[in-house]
Amino acid sequence: MALVRMQSPRTFARDPMFDAVDRLFDLAQGTTTPTPAGPDVATDLYETDEAWVLEMAVPGLAADDLDVALENRDLTVRADLPAHEGDDRRYWRRGLPRGTLSRTFRLPDGVDADAVAARVHDGLLTLTLPKVSEAKVKKIAIDAN
Repeated sequence: MALVRMQSPRTFARDPMFDAVDRLFDLAQGTTTPTPAGPDVATDLYETDEAWVLEMAVPGLAADDLDVALENRDLTVRADLPAHEGDDRRYWRRGLPRGTLSRTFRLPDGVDADAVAARVHDGLLTLTLPKVSEAKVKKIAIDAN
């Protein structure tokens, strides 16, 4: 019997097969569109009792470089990532995202569109999408009698 070293969860997260499975689950839950356009960037979308929060890595971009739109339940983030101009570089590896970025996320019902807040700080775009009062978690007291 041979011992086989197990891959770490970080390795799994970067495997294209696991990315494909994640996209399938996202499609089934309706939380994102099938394929992002442009470079893939690190993104977190999570829920709290009061809001849904989207965090997206946008290193080197300022607020003026980003376009964020919410239409119905579709939240779209667009940006033009800077590309290096010139022919004097001979790349050994290219890993920095370049070109046009466009990501659309399908949000659950219950977002208060008038209260959405966006902030960019240290290369992280944070969008806070407050829930309407009907969608917030309500604690129900249980009578012991």
